Amino acid sequence: MRIHHLNCGTDCPLGGALFDGRSLGPFGRIVCHCLLIETDAHGLVLVDTGYGLRDVAHPHRHPQPRITLPWRMMLNIRLHERDTAIRQVEALGYKAGDMRHIVATHLDFDHAGGLEDFPNAAVHVMQREYDDATGPRAGVVARNRWRPRQLDDVQHWRRYGAHGEPWFGFDAVRDLDGLPPEILLVPLPGHTWGHAGVAIRQNDGRWLLHAGDAYFYRGEMRGARRRCTPGLRAYQRLMEVDAVSRMANQERLRALSIERRDAVTVTCTHDPVELERCRAGSPL
Repeated sequence: MRIHHLNCGTDCPLGGALFDGRSLGPFGRIVCHCLLIETDAHGLVLVDTGYGLRDVAHPHRHPQPRITLPWRMMLNIRLHERDTAIRQVEALGYKAGDMRHIVATHLDFDHAGGLEDFPNAAVHVMQREYDDATGPRAGVVARNRWRPRQLDDVQHWRRYGAHGEPWFGFDAVRDLDGLPPEILLVPLPGHTWGHAGVAIRQNDGRWLLHAGDAYFYRGEMRGARRRCTPGLRAYQRLMEVDAVSRMANQERLRALSIERRDAVTVTCTHDPVELERCRAGSPL
């Protein structure tokens, strides 16, 4: 099993270091950290997709834009074809048809925009996330985060209930349909009710947990006290469905990242420093 760490989209919100904690100019840099997993017997597996080809070509075509204008402006989204998962997969010598599975942490527009670029892939997601994303969307945030045009051509859904066997004290959904036992869904509600992390057991026996949007900033993990930039703290509050669940799961993840650092590496979707360190094989 080989894991590639991809950036499948970049947001540059006004605020610089108030978002990413390090930019010197007026704009920050927020990434869309996705995983491409090469397995021996189960083909290619993608964890999240970031923005897709149709997002780049038609981000705000009316009457149902793929990404709404308020969110494009708020995040200052930079859409480039070269950043899409499909183009990065092709650069590695593969084709869209080689993608057998996509495991989604959740279906927000910046995580699911590339699902349609891999029409033959089975898309694995929590049942609650699927229901919320494809059903009636009440409220401003729900209408903006889940975009039907990104999902309506997806054919091969695989949906799972929220309870499973323990994994380091967390519930875990094992035996995902067609996937190796080394890949698990770990429910982490709060950002959305159906939000989940994806845990991968690596060749050396260590686990990599892609925690999705359970946290946004590196300072929220691996330290006794939580640290987060003002911009990302505000954005997490804007997007959460339940503050109590989100913060409780974040605290549990922080404890895991400290107490089981020898066995588990925890990373999230949007922190550029974590992405850089994962690519370099450096400790987080």
